[in-house]
Amino acid sequence: MLDTLKIRPFATLLLATALTACGEKGMTYGDANSVIAVTDAERWGEISQTVIDTLEQTIQTVRDEKAFTVTYQEPYAQYWNNLRRFRQMLLIGTQSDPWITEALDESSTDVDIEGPGVYQAKNAWARDQTITFVILPDDGSLDPLPRLLAEVSTMLDRQFRNYAASRMYMSGVNEALSDTLAAEVGFRILVPDVYRWQRQDSVVIFRNDQPDPSELIRQVMVTWRTPAPSSLSTEEIIAWRQSVADGLYNEPQELVEEGMSVEPVTLNGHEGMEIRTQWRNPPDRGWPAGGLVLMRTLTCDAQDRMYLIDAWLYAPGREKYEYLVQLETILGTFDCEV
Repeated sequence: MLDTLKIRPFATLLLATALTACGEKGMTYGDANSVIAVTDAERWGEISQTVIDTLEQTIQTVRDEKAFTVTYQEPYAQYWNNLRRFRQMLLIGTQSDPWITEALDESSTDVDIEGPGVYQAKNAWARDQTITFVILPDDGSLDPLPRLLAEVSTMLDRQFRNYAASRMYMSGVNEALSDTLAAEVGFRILVPDVYRWQRQDSVVIFRNDQPDPSELIRQVMVTWRTPAPSSLSTEEIIAWRQSVADGLYNEPQELVEEGMSVEPVTLNGHEGMEIRTQWRNPPDRGWPAGGLVLMRTLTCDAQDRMYLIDAWLYAPGREKYEYLVQLETILGTFDCEV
């Protein structure tokens, strides 16, 4: 079971154990989207598929990727002392179940349980830990479980998105750049301080490839057309993007039509289209590369402009959902009413 978990190096575990032995709560470990589900073995046999189906929903990045990974732990069993210190704990049971009462007693949060429902607390067995409780009726009925798990799924995803955005902006938000762009080119967008930027005529590129561009690149491009076209087909939007990529992107990119999604989008009152797909480098480059693409067109009537905002990621060998959330967050800050 432990092989399936994303656990920090063993030294971290030793440190956490030593601190706990001294009566202090060690730091948590595990990723923010790795959930340890806790309930008794008999109940887990009945509900495991429901829990996994609800929480392990897939997100399309360059493949179907799980937003969250669920690992079951029987309370007080072999790995309990270690796994109860994970960052994300999901405790399912009645209010009187011992692992529920223990977590409530040890938590740094006062939680008022008012019957069956979803509750959260902090730092029961480790610092920087979130414990989500699914409290069942006193008779152990599983009837409300699907509804409660759906609430958990929505809540955890919202919290993960906030976490991903906060991590991205830990370096600071470049508000001065947003003000400069508003004054000089007519739009605002909030990128982290670590993003470099360049402008060439009506194309502005923001890029973060630190520390090693062979391992991770996040890039956002903004360009526009004046006068604004009344509408553009998907093929015309892709051709527009391709014309910029061919001239200004460091590596050639070709978009993948298979699995492409095209949906209308509205942002800050401006309407347009959103395309999600993948990019790949051409076969003649000699080495395979690719990643996800998120692009939007938005029409700004006051400026008589149609904007194209293009975000792409290169992150080989890494889970990509967190980076997708970061790019979505940046694109969500775009505004042309300045």
